[in-house]
Amino acid sequence: MAAGSESGAVVSEAEAEAESGARSEADPAVPESEDAVSEAEGRADTATDTDATPGDASTEGSAGGAVPDAGGRRRGWAAWSGRVRVRRAAWRDAHPGAASAISVGITVLCAALVIAALVMPNTLVGLGPAKFLRIPSEGIVAAAVALALPRRPRVVLAAVFGIVLGALTLINFLDMGFTEYLGRGFNAILDWSLLGDAESYLEDTLGKTATVAVSVGAVVLVLLLVVLLALATVRLSNLLARHQRQATRGTLIAGVVWITCSSFGLQVAGGVPLASDRTANALELKARQVRDTLHDEAEFRKVAKVDAFGNTPADQLVPDLRGKDMIFTFIESYGRSAIEDPIEAPGVDSTLDAQTKALAKAGFAAKSGWLTSATYGGSSWLGHSTTMSGLWVSNQQRYRTVMASDHLSITKAFQKTGDFDTVGVMPGIQKGWPEQSYYGLDKVYNAFQLGYQGPKFSWSTMPDQYALQQFQERVHSKKPADGKSRMSFVILTSSHQPWAPIPKMVPWDQLGDGSVFDAIQKAGNKASDVIADTTKSRQEYGKSVQYSVTALSEWLQRYGNDDTVLVFLGDHQPIARVSGNHANRDVPISIVAKDPKVLDAIDSWNWTDGLRPAHDAPVWKMNSFRDKFLTAYGSTPHPKKN
Repeated sequence: MAAGSESGAVVSEAEAEAESGARSEADPAVPESEDAVSEAEGRADTATDTDATPGDASTEGSAGGAVPDAGGRRRGWAAWSGRVRVRRAAWRDAHPGAASAISVGITVLCAALVIAALVMPNTLVGLGPAKFLRIPSEGIVAAAVALALPRRPRVVLAAVFGIVLGALTLINFLDMGFTEYLGRGFNAILDWSLLGDAESYLEDTLGKTATVAVSVGAVVLVLLLVVLLALATVRLSNLLARHQRQATRGTLIAGVVWITCSSFGLQVAGGVPLASDRTANALELKARQVRDTLHDEAEFRKVAKVDAFGNTPADQLVPDLRGKDMIFTFIESYGRSAIEDPIEAPGVDSTLDAQTKALAKAGFAAKSGWLTSATYGGSSWLGHSTTMSGLWVSNQQRYRTVMASDHLSITKAFQKTGDFDTVGVMPGIQKGWPEQSYYGLDKVYNAFQLGYQGPKFSWSTMPDQYALQQFQERVHSKKPADGKSRMSFVILTSSHQPWAPIPKMVPWDQLGDGSVFDAIQKAGNKASDVIADTTKSRQEYGKSVQYSVTALSEWLQRYGNDDTVLVFLGDHQPIARVSGNHANRDVPISIVAKDPKVLDAIDSWNWTDGLRPAHDAPVWKMNSFRDKFLTAYGSTPHPKKN
């Protein structure tokens, strides 16, 4: 019983000091004494005895099933809290040194927590001890306001301040994650829907049990963070009120120090300014982001309505590619880093050079350049839609706008001619895909329509080699009806993070239903091992790109014909942990064909011969590709303006 009382006293220390401060403010001349506590206990016991009178509504809940009234609940709470106060006071009297040490320790922890939340940066690379040694202006202002307010509004405002600070800390953590994986901060208007995609990615990578554990843990930590910050700010505000004279002097001194440090640009280690206004700046930036996001929606709708080829007649679209076997393919996370990073590049460059020679032996030639993607690290659909639509689709809001519009995509242009069957092969799609209409695809094969019976490779539902073989058997090998040509849109997935396990090439005639990959998947690296190791992530990323490029090139050598024209490119760079914290957003793009006229049409682009673009090859924004491509192959602009 004694141990239980001691534990209860420790847990309730913050509450006791808050109440003590409130009494001192109301009547400084009346100290809290054992007699007063005993009197409170007596009143509580009397109230309890009264409440327990037979037949009283407050006791009928236990005796006869009736629900206690509100007054009974309040009296019961008063009795319980009175007993807790008595035990707490008794423990403090019995252990004054320990009580004082605990009180000081809790106060120090509260101050450290609040200051850390006020000065914490919003990027992983920005984390460092120096960032937490600054003086936050927001803390000084909050202290001044707390000193000026009476008890009740002070406590309410302190609690609200703590809750807001907890929410901003959560946003900081989200900014860290989004910067690491998508190369940008979290957008409080647009990005909540992406958290569901993140959960799906974790489930595919780590399994359902681990994902549930991570999700529950994240929710608990967020709630705990908000509650702790609210309690910490209330405790600190009460402490300021109890020691108002000293607190006022300290706040004035802190304000003068902050102004001096700011005026003279004083810094801590690493060139970090000693005077901080991090939270105020963050609030301003997020408010501006909300305003800009809402404004961007209206402006982008206007831009999307203007289309240089929107009114081009069908017979004037891609006339120079009529009769061709057109294939547009995206390779997941195939970025410039794969070709130029010192860890990843040797293997990837060797593969590109070897496949360039193999394609040449099969009669194919290639030209390659660079495009700057509208996305980074993820959200591949933004890269797909930017390339095909000719619009800069850099966020989910713009994506929805484009998908609901009639802005002409490259793929839709082929459908619009009436001379092409249009087919999509999407092994990464595992649910309904209404985007099919925008892209102008007559038929789409998703992950469940390719007959795969083998294992998943983390997020990737099937190896690229298998998906390409199914494309051959179900689509490419079959002649379109009515003598039409075919345009295919293929999205490959094997180079998707976490790059473990990675498939290996097998003989094409042994692919079967994909079961051949069971042993390869089991022998591969575990995703959790690769995720935790930056160097290994970079190495395995490079290997995954080598695999995808090899699968696509070998498919073309094996099944391509004189009329085949392959356009393939990356959708975005890999995440910052692999591509670097300051990597650009460039991705390689190649056009491969046997017909020399196809490559002659883009000779003015000054692209590099072969599959590996030179470092100084032209770099275009990804949204410029549509108009350049359509123009190069004979399409006539007929602008559409609404």
